[in-house]
Amino acid sequence: MQENEFFKNIKLTKFETFSKEQLIQRLGVIEQEMGRLVKENYSLRGQTVQPEQLNFIIEDEIASLQDQLYGSKSEKYKKSDKPKESKPSKPRVQKPSERYPNVPVRVNKVTMEPVPCCNCCGCAMFDSGMTEDSQQITVIPKKFEIIETQRVKYKCNCQGDLQTALVPSKIKESSIYSNEMILDVVLSKYCDLIPVQRYSAMASRAGMIDLPPQSLIEITHYFADFVQETYLLLKDEALHSRVLRADETPHRMLEGSDKKSWYLWGFSTDKVCFFECHNTRSGDIASEILENSNCEILVSDVYSGYGKAIKIANILRAKNKQPLIKSAYCNAHARRYFFKYWKLHENSEDAKFYLDQYVEIYKLNSESKGKSPQEVLRLREQMKPYFELMKAKVLKDINKYPSQNKLSKAMWYFLDNYTGLTRFLDDVEVPVDNNSQESLLRNPVIGRKTWYGTHSERGALTAAILFTLVETCKLNKVNPREYFKDLTEALLAKKEPFSPFEYLNKNK
Repeated sequence: MQENEFFKNIKLTKFETFSKEQLIQRLGVIEQEMGRLVKENYSLRGQTVQPEQLNFIIEDEIASLQDQLYGSKSEKYKKSDKPKESKPSKPRVQKPSERYPNVPVRVNKVTMEPVPCCNCCGCAMFDSGMTEDSQQITVIPKKFEIIETQRVKYKCNCQGDLQTALVPSKIKESSIYSNEMILDVVLSKYCDLIPVQRYSAMASRAGMIDLPPQSLIEITHYFADFVQETYLLLKDEALHSRVLRADETPHRMLEGSDKKSWYLWGFSTDKVCFFECHNTRSGDIASEILENSNCEILVSDVYSGYGKAIKIANILRAKNKQPLIKSAYCNAHARRYFFKYWKLHENSEDAKFYLDQYVEIYKLNSESKGKSPQEVLRLREQMKPYFELMKAKVLKDINKYPSQNKLSKAMWYFLDNYTGLTRFLDDVEVPVDNNSQESLLRNPVIGRKTWYGTHSERGALTAAILFTLVETCKLNKVNPREYFKDLTEALLAKKEPFSPFEYLNKNK
């Protein structure tokens, strides 16, 4: 095969001219310098590194850097002794109408003009009543229209009165955008995560040229004000829950505030979630939430802000003789620390041991889905020996590794937070981890990366309100577009707002 001309013209780099011996020599110099830097780093922090531990730490640091640069982000792990499952036979291929029963079917009958003649006798043929059918999925592109509303005026022969037909209710009375347009812009951004500028560009390609993005952003604020009562309803419902899950993520404020680094705080239950945007990650935010809640157990990661919030809230609760709040910690975080070490050292039997225990714990947890509370507690009782085995091994091996080692840090994390990590075993309402709350923050995080942040404090409030409604819909497996449409109609009719959970039960 002829060599590509492009590669012929590339000049060799400096390192490509080195011999194998020169490369080995330079690698040794780099490792010595790395060791010196590690030693200096720990000495500056007031820590000492034993000579026999130095190589171990260097290898660990190098492997960690390589994993950050080139490693997979997946946390999948399989027990080596687990038997291979037989693959089930492939099901019959469904027609599109069977796979998507809610999608309407439009029949397109194909005929022959002129009617064909028989190849045998030459006579004209006729319709047999039989058809050969096939189905394809198609799409009708979005079409923009301008609706001109003509309100009829009525008069009387006496010329004493003139009455005009009432205008249909709108989300924003003075807006040139219809209710349907406002809902589409809102859900395109906060459900489908399409930036408003991109929405405007897509509209231009569909014939709606020069649709102003700033005007579209304004109507998202109008809609957030319109549904604020529903947002407060969802927040109140969450605060009345006995078990509350919490997490937070950075939120960038592009302008409109002295502080650029804001945080989106998320709180949730099995049926509802809500978000708040604040210019701090201080535990004071969580403490204010807890003080106004009926929460008895807070599920979170081991962030000191939540610990501070629980202490502050419990002081007030002790005075009022209310139940104190307890912490339940996320086992996914504890498992992740062991996984990170195993990923760097796959031959480590110690790391493999902890991951194997978590495989069994999560297997029992998956079996408990949809079971009665008594059956869930019975399955969780079977998880206890796995936690006890891990604790016993931690106590045995805790001094086996240097304190700076990643496996040692994972073991200390597990041991220090053992009570919070195992609190779910005796309480059926407490989840094994906080993954459901972290999943609720995924779309806001993607949105943050897509449109970079918000331009005002009002924009931050709008994001918190609309993400609350959209993510609560997803939590209850409710179609946000259907829910938003029916909620808008109800609010315009001066009816009481309803949550996605209530909407789901009403439409069963």
